[in-house]
Amino acid sequence: MYQNPVDTYTSMQKEHLSGRELEASVLTRAGLMLKQVQDNWNAPDRDQKLMEAIKFNQKVWSFFQAELSDPENPLPANLRQDILNLSIFIDKRLFEVIAFPDKEKLNIVVDINFNIAAGLRTNVEQA
Repeated sequence: MYQNPVDTYTSMQKEHLSGRELEASVLTRAGLMLKQVQDNWNAPDRDQKLMEAIKFNQKVWSFFQAELSDPENPLPANLRQDILNLSIFIDKRLFEVIAFPDKEKLNIVVDINFNIAAGLRTNVEQA
């Protein structure tokens, strides 16, 4: 049976990316999903696409929360705490968007996703 080309690409990406590159890729995808909804706010399927984008973002940030909560995580404690605090902010913002949809409320989450992804890529390139 043939796979969806996007699934095939994503699967191949997972096999060939380092942890940081994969995290950057996933954050970029999460940001792009929200940005696409934002750019097409008046689309008839907006509510469905918004929920898909929010759920994906919540999964991404839940993964980070789990990883950063692990005492064996190699990041410095203060950096882990800062990112955990950021994830709590993102959770609150996404719940706010669910309760009171407004495309402008997505700006900060999109920016955070893209900026962290860029930082992760910069560190990979320098390594």
